[in-house]
Amino acid sequence: MDFRTDLALERSEIIGSAAKGIESRTRGNDDCIVTEIRVTSKEGEELIGKPIGRYITVKVPEFSSDGELLDGRLHALTEEIKNMIPEKGTILTVGLGNKSMTADALGPECAEQIFVTRHISGELADALGFRDLRPVASIAPGVLGKTGIEASEIIHGVIKKIRPVCVVAVDALAALDIERLGNTVQLSDTGISPGSGVGNKRREISYKTMGVPVISIGVPTVINALTIARNVLDSVSDGTDISGAEKFGEYVVASREADLITKRGSRLISLALNCAFQPSLTPSELLAIS
Repeated sequence: MDFRTDLALERSEIIGSAAKGIESRTRGNDDCIVTEIRVTSKEGEELIGKPIGRYITVKVPEFSSDGELLDGRLHALTEEIKNMIPEKGTILTVGLGNKSMTADALGPECAEQIFVTRHISGELADALGFRDLRPVASIAPGVLGKTGIEASEIIHGVIKKIRPVCVVAVDALAALDIERLGNTVQLSDTGISPGSGVGNKRREISYKTMGVPVISIGVPTVINALTIARNVLDSVSDGTDISGAEKFGEYVVASREADLITKRGSRLISLALNCAFQPSLTPSELLAIS
């Protein structure tokens, strides 16, 4: 079976916890559960289908039913981001996806809520009361079908111009388990291949292709229809032929709460990024600014 999922946690569950080259540990509290998976060798890379690196999964209350931001989930996400990004230097945040499609709009909506500061310096910073701000830029490059340009090409061009120390790419993800839609955030230090989870893989955005570290952050908003069909048909115990399920392979399914998942997910991620980038400002201050 082609497991179309962007979540390293789900791939790890499929192959089992004893797999060589893959390490996993979980920690948590009442607000969220954090699972860290490390792929440490080529063997582990081949087993899990993910590059060597770190994959952090933060499970939070359902976005569709809980819009709270200023609690433990924000703190946990902020700390994980801080641990991944360089301490100093310009950060480029990239919102990947199609803003015109609700389930794919997480990245662009997040990019719009980033507190951009690269243009604020010197007398302007003093006049606004913003000192010691980290330089941050944010773009939403759109999708190939609308721009005729690969997102990776746009990002690479911007990198050459502003020379950030790190890129943070935000994108909607695909899950294997329907229970993970809208309550999971994944972070990774290995970059991202947009659209890979739904069979529309675009050019990789990573250190190898961009020349700077690329941190990816995403929320599962869709699941492959073939996965749902197989799960349902596999549960039938009367010997029903499930071969016809293959026709669902070209479809993806979003939750009816996709608008809330996207809106609240992008709000949480953008606020966590802002808090990680600008530790001199409080979450409440950043909420008011962004």
